[in-house]
Amino acid sequence: MFSARRAGMGRIGTRMVVGAALLLGACRGAPSEDPPIHPQRNMFTQDKGKPQRENTFFPDGRVMRLPVEGTVPTTAPIDNDRYHKGQEGGQFVRDIPVAVTWELMRRGQERFNIYCAPCHDRTGSGNGIVVQRAAGAMVRPPSYVEERVRAMPAGELFHIITHGVRTMPSYSYQIPVEDRWAIVAYVRALQRSQYTVLADVPEEMRSKLQ
Repeated sequence: MFSARRAGMGRIGTRMVVGAALLLGACRGAPSEDPPIHPQRNMFTQDKGKPQRENTFFPDGRVMRLPVEGTVPTTAPIDNDRYHKGQEGGQFVRDIPVAVTWELMRRGQERFNIYCAPCHDRTGSGNGIVVQRAAGAMVRPPSYVEERVRAMPAGELFHIITHGVRTMPSYSYQIPVEDRWAIVAYVRALQRSQYTVLADVPEEMRSKLQ
């Protein structure tokens, strides 16, 4: 009886092995129009658009979309030299090429006090805390009220902030273009505040100063 039971179990095991082999053999190389079944899809079967493939979601059926009209690539050259370089025709521009508003001046004051005042101090005299602590180990920046600096075109001041000069490094990475012009506008205000005459004061305010 024990032998018969073992023989029966052996026949069942043999049939299972043969059946599994037939099933596996039928799957290998069998042509089918149906997509394969993945019990665990993972990321390799995710639904996504790929270049040159069809996409029925869009009316034109293309995966790759055309740029929005008027889009300019980041590698395209910028020809607005007045704004981005402070120059025109190879010469520094005399005036600030943006509207000088109270908002721009306040922004310029804020950025100036952060990036410029440590060396130039908040009045622009060139005696900032860095200069004081250096104790003669660094060249003192020129005062903004010097005639040479006051005569500089606005574009030259912008150029100095962008590229640096002598021991002053470039601030092009820390300060974006619009903030550089804001600083230039504020420097002009500092120069005006420390180098002015009574005639520059509005007439309705002169009596308060006399």
